Amino acid sequence: MSMTHFTISTAFLLSMMGLAFHRTHLLSALLCLEAMMLALFIALSLWALQLDTTASSATPLLVLSFSACEASAGLALLVATARTHGTDHIQALNLLQC
Repeated sequence: MSMTHFTISTAFLLSMMGLAFHRTHLLSALLCLEAMMLALFIALSLWALQLDTTASSATPLLVLSFSACEASAGLALLVATARTHGTDHIQALNLLQC
C-alpha cells in the first residue's frame, strides 16, 4: 500500500468515525461529511491521473459538484434548524414533531 493510498484511506475513515461517534452538533456532522467528500475527490483525482484516460477525467468534477450541492443544502438545513429550534444540537431534533 502506497503512502498516498494510506493517507487518503485514513482521512476518509477518520471522518467517517467522526461522523459516527461525535454526533453532538449538526455543524460537526456537516464538517465530517465535507472531509469525506474531500478525501473521495482527492482519491478520484489521483485515480484519473494514474489511468490517463479522458473518460475518467470528468468523475472528480462530478463528485466536486455534488459535494458543493451537499454543502449548500446542509448549511441551509443548519440555518433553518437554528432558527426554528434555537440550537444545532442533533438531540434537540425530533422527526416526529415536524
